Formats: sequence, C-alpha cells, structure tokens
Amino acid sequence: MRFSTRHPFRLLAVALVLAGGAPACAQSGPLAGMGIVLMHGKGGRPGGNIGGLAEALEAQGARVIMPTMAWSGSRGVPTSYNITFEQALGDIDGAIGTLRARGAKRIVIAGQSLGANAAIAYAARKGGQVAGVMALAPGHTPDRNRRPELLQAVVEARAQVAAGQGTARGAFPDSNQGQVFSVSGTVAGWFSYYDANGSANMPKNAARLTQPFLYVIGTSDPLIFAGRAYIFSQARAHPKSRYVEVNAGHLDTPETARDEVVAWLKGL
Repeated sequence: MRFSTRHPFRLLAVALVLAGGAPACAQSGPLAGMGIVLMHGKGGRPGGNIGGLAEALEAQGARVIMPTMAWSGSRGVPTSYNITFEQALGDIDGAIGTLRARGAKRIVIAGQSLGANAAIAYAARKGGQVAGVMALAPGHTPDRNRRPELLQAVVEARAQVAAGQGTARGAFPDSNQGQVFSVSGTVAGWFSYYDANGSANMPKNAARLTQPFLYVIGTSDPLIFAGRAYIFSQARAHPKSRYVEVNAGHLDTPETARDEVVAWLKGL
C-alpha cells in the first residue's frame, strides 16, 4: 500500500521510520499525539478533495496518512476491483502501524465517500485500535442499489463465487454519484462491494460501532435524504458522537467541514 507524502516533513518522517528512527522534530498543537488515517473515495487518490482537510489537521499537530486504497482511480472511476473489500480493509493495519511508529498514541479512522464506508467497516471490526471514527459524506450503498444492470450482475457474481469461480476476471457495471461505467476486476472482488448484505453495508457496520462517531453530510449530498436513521442512528449512542450537516455537496464536504472536524477531534 502507498502513502501520500506531499510535504518535505512527511518525506523525512517516512524515511526515518523506514530506517528505524523517529522524526527529527516532534509535532505540537492541540491534536499532537493523534494519528489519523484519512481515506479517499471511489475512483480517487490521496490529496484531492481530502488534501485540504489533511493539511488543516496537520497544522493542529495531528499526524495524517492518506493511503492509496484498492478502489483508487481517476475522476470517480476505480482502476479495478482486484481484491475484496475485506482485503482492502486489511491494508489499514499498515497505515496504523506507520502512524504509531511516528509517535501517534491515539488513532482515528476517517474517510470520504467509499473511504468513509471503509472507516466505519474497519472500526466495526477492530474497534480496540480506534479512538474515533469520522464519516465525511459517506457513500457506496449496495443495500440501496436499484439499478437493473447492477442487480443482475450481483446475481450472476454470487452464483460464480458459490461455484468456486471467484478468482475469474471480467468487466462489471459500476456507478458513482450518478455516473455509470464499466470496471474490470475479479468476480469475488467486485461482488464484495455490491453484495447488499456484505462487508460494505454501512448500516450493519455502523450498528457494531462503540467508539465516538462523527458523521458529516452536505445539504446538497443525495444521501442526506436518508437522514440520521440510515447510518448514524444505527451506531451505539456515545456522548461524543455527533451528526453534522454542512452547506456542501458530496465532494466538497471534507473541505467545508474543516472547522467542525478539528473541533470534534479536540474534544475526543
């Protein structure tokens, strides 16, 4: 897995960690000692619409890693689905290990769109490693899928996986915020993202959360019409959990919500 190293300090920190040392200068600020894994959405990459938020968090003393996730790509279209969603979640362990090696004492898992979906899923499985979860404009909702071509592909993929043909490669339908396209991958890889009751089902994963949970949604994001009940209210109540609406769309929510995110993290 690759990590974003946009700044000279970050390059130095990574080099020293790989050499077995520690960064030459410690970070300070209200979020010092906090490590944040910040994941991009479907067909995205580190930086982009989460880059500004990462910079704001670093300015407050947090250590931030933006991994290149398995669903990375360009302009909202993933390159492929070569591994399953569950396998992709396993990559987050490496990001957490790197943050701890760099001095992070508390870990927060965060993401935008499909990255938010993954943050919820990871925390649901490995809650003991996570001090908080941030879902920023969460996306990818296989349980709400109504597109006939996707529903048919799910039926066919399920049968292939059951027949032991999960490693077979092919082209599959995909969609992202109204955009429809074809993407390559393995049968099992693609199916794991679109199985309505599978690992990427956000309400089911949210119901397993016990950590403080920040849920941020834009007032122009299509998912806002699902309301609090769809994901946020599924999580166990926690005094530090927050549901926040911002004046933004799906893509610009992380940037718009900078102040709300920083304030919530300071209160953890």
